[in-house]
Amino acid sequence: MVVQADVVVVGSGDMTEATSAAIDPAEAESYRVLRSRIDLSMLPPLARAVTEAVVCATGDFDYVTDLVCEEGALAAGVRAIAAGAPAVADAPGVAASITGCPVICKASEPLAVRLARTTGITVPAAGIRLGFGEAGPGAVWVIGGVSDALDELLRRVAGPALVIGVPAGLVGAAAAKDALRASGLPALSNISEKGGPVVAAAAFGALLRAARGEPRP
Repeated sequence: MVVQADVVVVGSGDMTEATSAAIDPAEAESYRVLRSRIDLSMLPPLARAVTEAVVCATGDFDYVTDLVCEEGALAAGVRAIAAGAPAVADAPGVAASITGCPVICKASEPLAVRLARTTGITVPAAGIRLGFGEAGPGAVWVIGGVSDALDELLRRVAGPALVIGVPAGLVGAAAAKDALRASGLPALSNISEKGGPVVAAAAFGALLRAARGEPRP
């Protein structure tokens, strides 16, 4: 994929031998199995890339209909990543899965623990609150931990390039994602209570690959 000013242009998908060699064989096999079971070629290119990445990472085909991917929002995220915007993660487990770009995760700092203790919010929510001072507008927010972190983000005006909001849990997660979609912010989310750090990292990874112009496996 090559990112241009306002569009994402997808090539034919053919790869040279050198490019193919750069793709992990186990990952390539996972994608082969996925595509042998379901054809997602009808999806827009970035939505397809995200959906395939999430399904391969989780082994859960329910995400094909559970994810809510708006192509324009995904393209904005890709452009931001390509321009060097940071990813702001809500939890260390999410941050640890993001490589190859600037990552901010305040939840791993002692100050977030102290803020959570004094304000009665969760540490991930405290990390999101602290992240505003460093990230600034135009960041890509990656929330795959608890719903409180997404709630904290929605209470503030962050000017995000994209919000990947896929927290998991039986209490509050689905409602927080409903609120994200209703907010009008550029977002990638899912409908059900499922989600988590693996989903968040897989979705971001697919967009990072597009921003780098790397082909899908």
